[in-house]
Amino acid sequence: MKRISFLTGIFFVLGLVACQQPSPPTSQINASNTPLHLLAPDYNFSYKEWSIAEIKQTIDPILGYLDKVTPIRVIDRESGKEITDYTKINQHSQLEQGDFRLASYEWGVTYSGMLEVARATNDPKYQEYVTKRFRFLSEMVPYFSQQAKEYNVVDGQMRQIIQPRALDDAGAVCTAMIKLNRIFPDMDFSNMINTYMDFIENKEHRLSDGTFARMRPQANTLWLDDMYMAIPAIAQMGAYTGENRYFDEATRQINLFSERMIVKEKGLYMHGWVESADVHPAFHWGRANGWALLTLTELLDILPQDHHTRETTRTVCT
Repeated sequence: MKRISFLTGIFFVLGLVACQQPSPPTSQINASNTPLHLLAPDYNFSYKEWSIAEIKQTIDPILGYLDKVTPIRVIDRESGKEITDYTKINQHSQLEQGDFRLASYEWGVTYSGMLEVARATNDPKYQEYVTKRFRFLSEMVPYFSQQAKEYNVVDGQMRQIIQPRALDDAGAVCTAMIKLNRIFPDMDFSNMINTYMDFIENKEHRLSDGTFARMRPQANTLWLDDMYMAIPAIAQMGAYTGENRYFDEATRQINLFSERMIVKEKGLYMHGWVESADVHPAFHWGRANGWALLTLTELLDILPQDHHTRETTRTVCT
């Protein structure tokens, strides 16, 4: 199953809307002389397979915008001046704030999307966007870790990296980071990857059977979002380290979530599940089901063909 990145999907839809073209006339062809799948639909935009060049007309400006509004600089919060000598980072230092946070889960998905676009278009600009930010964040870790020790304060964006407190802080960025590290093994992001994985494996709350869970808004609740915020990173660690235990854990978590949260009659997941509830209302939030679908495809993408859980995982997917 081919992985479909959220960001690539968004870019593709934007390309459809932005590159509107009239449908060619269909008076000379019909279902009698042309296969149905080759007929031009009577839509108000061209329904076709878009070329890379056509899609890039839309997504390249988006990359340009994102590059400008996600700066990689350290500033003094009081003076607003840039700090270039990182040894002078103190309690007033922070990453410059742009339109988006460099270490949020949303940007973890964006980083993975950028890597997918780079692969699909063979355009290194998208990969360079990710590389620059991960290198910057990795360089900042020791300085802001020291800030936390000396002053008991830490920049909000860096806090998610050096002191993750939820799967949202860790999983999506860790997934993208490992993907980039696997492309460029000489890049060392272990100072971040190890912190993320320590939280995911050892500090995130779990049910008694090991299922990733939350203590909010009620004790021992499952949220479908957490499939993506944990499982792909674990699976990527399997490829990163060569240890099968990560693949085993990733597929085990898929099964644990699915046993409780799939509504078989609809073929959809429910969004939330509360351990103490006698009745579990099923609300099929589209975005959360998107997280589940992306998790399943990401896992199948990286799971070894001969792994003993592959067939059971495929069964969950279908």
